[in-house]
Amino acid sequence: MLVHQTKPRPLEFYGEGIPYLKEVFIKGRLIVIEGPDGSGRSTQIQSITSKLESDGHAVVNTGLKRSELIGRGILEAKQRLPLGKKTLTLFYAADFVEQLEHKIIPALQAGYVVLADRYIYTLIARSIVRGLSSRWSHDLYGFAPIADLVFYLDVEPDELFHRVFQKYGVLDYYESGADLGLSPDLYDSFIAYQTRMAKEFSQMAKQYSMIRVDGNKSIAEVNVGLQEKIDSFLNAS
Repeated sequence: MLVHQTKPRPLEFYGEGIPYLKEVFIKGRLIVIEGPDGSGRSTQIQSITSKLESDGHAVVNTGLKRSELIGRGILEAKQRLPLGKKTLTLFYAADFVEQLEHKIIPALQAGYVVLADRYIYTLIARSIVRGLSSRWSHDLYGFAPIADLVFYLDVEPDELFHRVFQKYGVLDYYESGADLGLSPDLYDSFIAYQTRMAKEFSQMAKQYSMIRVDGNKSIAEVNVGLQEKIDSFLNAS
């Protein structure tokens, strides 16, 4: 596997960062694929990982709810409905910190390409859509390292509904915004919630240098576009 041999550079954060990590230098690259459930994120992550590894890159995958300490706790807490808005947010923040310290940063130091199946942006959008302060939500993740590339798979809410229902046969309580009381009808709640999430991502796009990708296209078409941009970036690094 090929690890990046670029000149080590200091770890940069979106905000104040974590004091003891400010002297850390990294050689790897952090690439994020964002998008709602049903947008094809995970499928794209798998395909891109295989392609990068076949090209000789060392790749580490990460995502939400994957920390060994917190991930299971989040799943158990979400089953005990309802869960407070700030409590849910802090659960996810704790999960992210654990992965950041034990997986993401060590991989970046070693020169790996870290491919993230969602990052802090979904967490920020969820918090804001649920009524938490925009400033508080963004500041909460000021300790997060700045990503090198951020893609957002944008899919129409109605298309998302069909994809999710076809795959799972049910709608997730939180991904449908049912905890917000948007509508007694779960379909209407899903559409309203996903519309709000898409709007929030649109507003965050410039701040976090997101590259919008038309996720309504076929898996193959989306993959070609993503892979071309990633290859171009890595080859120029």
